[in-house]
Amino acid sequence: MPEGPEIRRMVDDIADAVGNRDARQVFFAFDRFKGFESALAGRRVTGVEARGKAVLVFFAARGDDGPWCVYSHNQLYGKWRITRAETEPNTRRQLRFAVFTRDKAARLYSASDIRLVRPDALDDVPYLANLGPDPLNEDIRATALVERLNDTRFAGRALGGLLLDQGFIAGIGNYLRSEILFEAGIAPKTRPKNLDDDAKQRLAEAVVRLIRRAYETKGITNPPERAKRLKDEGASFGQRRHMVFGRAGRACYECGREIIKTTIASRRLYYCPDCQPIRD
Repeated sequence: MPEGPEIRRMVDDIADAVGNRDARQVFFAFDRFKGFESALAGRRVTGVEARGKAVLVFFAARGDDGPWCVYSHNQLYGKWRITRAETEPNTRRQLRFAVFTRDKAARLYSASDIRLVRPDALDDVPYLANLGPDPLNEDIRATALVERLNDTRFAGRALGGLLLDQGFIAGIGNYLRSEILFEAGIAPKTRPKNLDDDAKQRLAEAVVRLIRRAYETKGITNPPERAKRLKDEGASFGQRRHMVFGRAGRACYECGREIIKTTIASRRLYYCPDCQPIRD
């Protein structure tokens, strides 16, 4: 499943293709929305936004009918494709939703969670209603995330699982949780209530920094200078991408200790036992 940075980059592409343009045609695969194809056709796409791992496509009001928003969540299999309007992508995926302008088309394949919502009712969508702060798409500071760590709803939960909870912080997925914990020097089974103030601040800053870094670098979480050095040495994108994620059995960049792979919340997690020591 794409993580917050990948969703945001995808939203950037959708906005570049169809944002602030008139929708020449709109397609829905689901029968319950078929009647809205003609209702939305001809309206301006006024914006495209990411919220956590959801995508929102906004359509302007027309006449007495107010604005609409198409909400979608990729879940495991959803995928957007951007092409010229007349170009049909070569794929066996099932088309679920599409917006066509005069020049470009944005098509969503395979996703099943699609809703048509009035913009002022978006908070009624269960995923959005339960979403935590979104550091990539909102002006969220580290101090606000420290407050989340102190919240009794979260303080007693192990961070290895908690960081995947979109109700805690939005946009973090599997590779980011490993990288964030490593950057902060915190063991995966540590609970926020057992962290001192300095560690909570490090963790909050690591969340903001690495989500933003991954967005700006197309998924690279290694520090820029290290990533550049590895690239100059001939490392592939995958080899220079992460600090610990996917590097089980290889030497930690910081201390040389072997990176360990484990499973937490039914998903793989990577950490360095020296740089992320267990503390009571």
